[in-house]
Amino acid sequence: MAELAPLKLLAQDAEDLAVISAALQDAVAKIGDIRWDASARTLTLACNRFRWEAAGKKKGERIRSALQLGDVTGVQARKLRRDAKGAVVELLSVAFEPGEAPGGAVLLTFAGGGDLKVSVDCLDVILADLSQAWSTSRRPGHAD
Repeated sequence: MAELAPLKLLAQDAEDLAVISAALQDAVAKIGDIRWDASARTLTLACNRFRWEAAGKKKGERIRSALQLGDVTGVQARKLRRDAKGAVVELLSVAFEPGEAPGGAVLLTFAGGGDLKVSVDCLDVILADLSQAWSTSRRPGHAD
């Protein structure tokens, strides 16, 4: 079987962002791996993404990835302790809430009820895989 190429995705509208959200479902990250650079107007999330596109029936793979949002004007966290840098969070979805066009907010929803609301002047989101994939026997599961 041919090796899958690393993902490099760009989102400039809500439909594009839905593709990135699907690729990031069940990604895990540490709170300390979420960085907002106010002067550069970026928010970056480094994570270990479950490669749903490569998932077999029993095994799976994870890969180190980065999600970067541009044109960020503000970030609000709910039920995420910024002081707990080593705490692990599981990303469930990434969605766009339109505001004054072309801006709005990108909502990152995490398991356990936490979320980040990232205000943006426009939708400018990049997802890129950064490493080689590795096998994992821990396949994410969801209750029906």
